Amino acid sequence: MAKYGATVAWERSGAIFTDNRYSRAHRWTFAGGIEVRASSSSHVVPLPYSAEDAVDPEEAFVASLSSCHMLWFLSIAAKQGFCVDSYTDAAEGVMEKNGEGRLAMTVVTLKPHVVFSGEKQPSLSELEGLHHRAHDECFIANSVKTEVRCVPVLG
Repeated sequence: MAKYGATVAWERSGAIFTDNRYSRAHRWTFAGGIEVRASSSSHVVPLPYSAEDAVDPEEAFVASLSSCHMLWFLSIAAKQGFCVDSYTDAAEGVMEKNGEGRLAMTVVTLKPHVVFSGEKQPSLSELEGLHHRAHDECFIANSVKTEVRCVPVLG
């Protein structure tokens, strides 16, 4: 078993607070001291109470799924002898009401574009198989109810 953590910190900074007109900007601190500026999404809490120059939890959720999928994909591709030169994913998440009528991230679509080099190039079915296996192995995808789709970008 492994444990993971993050410290999330927010301060009122003089706002009245009870009028609901306070900044949602805060900090995420991770192991090793990495600090990320975070905020609510401006889609959820309007500006100026959200910070556009910060990562919101919804973006982080999409990035987490994409990153986990990519890391598994790279590992599986390497073990199968495919040389990956680059991997870019313009992932998107959709937040809408779910079956229980609650707002949720219902679908995340990964759109990975992978560039391979060398003589061994995956066929379309091998590429799809790499992504399918990466999805099956992804810890984050295995932890959520959200539908995670993978639509590889070719070319």
